[in-house]
Amino acid sequence: MKRALITGGAGFIGSHLCDYLLKKNYSVICVDNLITGNLDNILHLKNNKNFQFVKHDITKKLEIGGKIDYVLHFASPASPIDYLKLPIQTLKVGSLGTHNTLGIAKAKKSIYMLASTSEVYGDPQVHPQPESYWGNVNPIGPRGVYDEAKRFSEALTMAYYRVHNVDVRIARIFNTYGPRMRLNDGRVVPNFIYQALKNEPMTVYGNGLQTRSFCYIDDMVEGIYKLICSDVNEPINLGNPYEMTILDFAKKIKEITKSKSEIVFKELPVDDPKTRQPDITKAKNLLKWELKFSLDEGVRNTIEWFRKKI
Repeated sequence: MKRALITGGAGFIGSHLCDYLLKKNYSVICVDNLITGNLDNILHLKNNKNFQFVKHDITKKLEIGGKIDYVLHFASPASPIDYLKLPIQTLKVGSLGTHNTLGIAKAKKSIYMLASTSEVYGDPQVHPQPESYWGNVNPIGPRGVYDEAKRFSEALTMAYYRVHNVDVRIARIFNTYGPRMRLNDGRVVPNFIYQALKNEPMTVYGNGLQTRSFCYIDDMVEGIYKLICSDVNEPINLGNPYEMTILDFAKKIKEITKSKSEIVFKELPVDDPKTRQPDITKAKNLLKWELKFSLDEGVRNTIEWFRKKI
């Protein structure tokens, strides 16, 4: 049985990864300090003999006995509301946390995966964004704590690959949504769904013409798994290339929920990207990864999960 260590395993994507790997007959060690993760996300796994939860801050050294075949570093605040509130913790988990997990992978001769982000591209001047684009990031702006933490973690991961021959994978994850997102996450999908279901004003920042692309969690986890199982050491974009404006997305949520909410406009946050669309040519060609969920199907599944929670 293969054994995987997942940091941030009680988070949104991390907990779905725990489920996926357990179904693939992996043994899973889930590490999380729960500052943005939630035990409810992994509660259903507590009696699974192949699952172990360790409450730990991965910016501090972690000793794990026995072999580890895979180290997946997914720990980090990931929504603007979190990393603006926890700027130093965000920088530390991207630097010290990456260093500690790479050290485990080096010692255990594990395959290492870094959960990076589309935010390494900043407010892009190239559209759509291919992996070859170096980005347009404000290093001292409020969002820089997340963007630069992930850029540093990519640099450190590649240094361990080149110097210590650690077998690495880097997933640049674009907007992902689905069940287990926090109701107060602050990102656009839970914001709109929560507001629509409560018939509260739906908050659009700026003029709403900025674009995003949304990938359903099941598609994302499959892409992550295909990347782990590949021999691709360079960064790979994972996301849905179907792009739409935030305003159109708000209207779609309002329509599906049959909400009475009005759409209201607020000031655009500092350094908010105007466009976001992945070029996933490499993922398609190198991983043979294809998206299975339409936006409507994914959104309906997510809305139903939110209905039960509200």
